[in-house]
Amino acid sequence: MSVEQHLIEQKINASETRIFKTVFPNSTNHYDTLFGGTAMSLMDEVAFMTATRFSRKQMVTVSSDRIDFKRPIPGGTIIELVGRVTKVGNTSLEIGVELFIEQMYSEVRTKAITGTFTMVAVNDEGKPVRVVD
Repeated sequence: MSVEQHLIEQKINASETRIFKTVFPNSTNHYDTLFGGTAMSLMDEVAFMTATRFSRKQMVTVSSDRIDFKRPIPGGTIIELVGRVTKVGNTSLEIGVELFIEQMYSEVRTKAITGTFTMVAVNDEGKPVRVVD
């Protein structure tokens, strides 16, 4: 592994982002499960934070790919979102985001949603710039 590859691997590990939220009634639908749009918004936010922590540059979302809703997310649960850089391009990063459900009063933890987001580094004029100097 080259020195550059090693540094990128270190940045990937250091930029992994985890956030936790509680699914309260104000974020659920009439089925008492988390709104899909709210879940996608949280995933995009985690992707943004992950990309920014990796690059330390202004980042914007250019696409979200293949968001798979595998399980409904019940109200009254804790969710964990995990973002990780999966691919480094010249001006872009691919971020994988997983959303896990944790039961409030047990050790049960289940993966509910996965998605991929592409983020691009931009300058003050909104033009793409190198993601790694």
